[in-house]
Amino acid sequence: MPVRATKRGAERTPLDADVDVLICGASFAGLAAARELAGSGARVMVIDRYEIGERQTSACAAPTLWLTNLGLESTIRQTFGDLVVHTSRSTIRYHLPWTFSTFDYPALCAALAGQGDFAFDTAKVESITRGETHTVHTDRGDLRAPLVVDALGWRRVLGRDLRIQPPDARLSRGLEVHPEGTGRDMELWIDGRVIRAGYGWSFPAADEVRVGVGSFDPHDHVKQPTVDLATELNRPLNGYQGNWIPHQLRPAVSEDVFFAGDSAGHCLPLTAEGIRTAFYFGLAAGRELRAVVEGRQTRAQALARYGAFSDSHARAYRWLLRMQHLVGPLNDRPPLVDRIMRAVDRQWWIDRFFNRYLAVAPPEFVFAAGAPRRGGRPAAAAAA
Repeated sequence: MPVRATKRGAERTPLDADVDVLICGASFAGLAAARELAGSGARVMVIDRYEIGERQTSACAAPTLWLTNLGLESTIRQTFGDLVVHTSRSTIRYHLPWTFSTFDYPALCAALAGQGDFAFDTAKVESITRGETHTVHTDRGDLRAPLVVDALGWRRVLGRDLRIQPPDARLSRGLEVHPEGTGRDMELWIDGRVIRAGYGWSFPAADEVRVGVGSFDPHDHVKQPTVDLATELNRPLNGYQGNWIPHQLRPAVSEDVFFAGDSAGHCLPLTAEGIRTAFYFGLAAGRELRAVVEGRQTRAQALARYGAFSDSHARAYRWLLRMQHLVGPLNDRPPLVDRIMRAVDRQWWIDRFFNRYLAVAPPEFVFAAGAPRRGGRPAAAAAA
């Protein structure tokens, strides 16, 4: 289990600061937002309960173009052009129209943080008092800023919404191990014998293999299925990690606060892919914040624009959620699952589906008009 890095003892000095932008959460969404503020002249502070890059909670994989366009290719561990899907009756290999890569989480967070220009400290964010200048209360003291981002994850700490806790919240759950070892393929198990309302996975990452099981039903226990899958694959049960995963879009603005990543439900339903969407919406939030600190728009305008941008993706999220709801019932009928997986094994269909899926949060967004180009390929290459 990760060790909490909130300062203790002599290091636990009072925390008190006034800044222009306060970003709560130092993982993918928070760091992406901070990246977009570099060079703006704003006083930016990022705060998290853990050190940057300390607490990995997923298999850490994303479309390769997202990593290269962000200038993070040095953190890639392994790249895949195929997806191998196992059902209860067969194994099917799909050739993807674009590649997917596993990456090193601490290295990626460090590299992404290096593209920003901000102060960082560790503390537990507890609540917020809203105003023209917000006051964010932490376990070490108060921080004040007119612009605040909640990128703290599914708990949505700075929201005024009723906080429904698992297993009653709209959350999926996942658990994995990452033992030492190697593998050639990125694999999924859509098989009710592994888990009914979800899937299993094995994602090699150079010298380790990330094996896990996720369920779209938060009432399901996933430890034993994870143990069973890893045992079947002859993988040691080393390095447990898990997390709750939101699977429904939530308001990206509330009471003059910006929400990005899991706090806004930006993780995609069906696939539970949340890394590239955290990059995507983090960049979008950061660009709106930059326009405020540079005097090109007001906070109210930024909130409205960012909220509308997030809301414009609702149709795609609803479509994926409807497909997610079918997984459990289909897994109750193994022959049907097998027939469907074989029926879609047509390259034209695979290309169409996966390209539309990538377009929900396209990698060329890194190079959107007015966005700084800090590395990676030119926009033309991203669109290729």
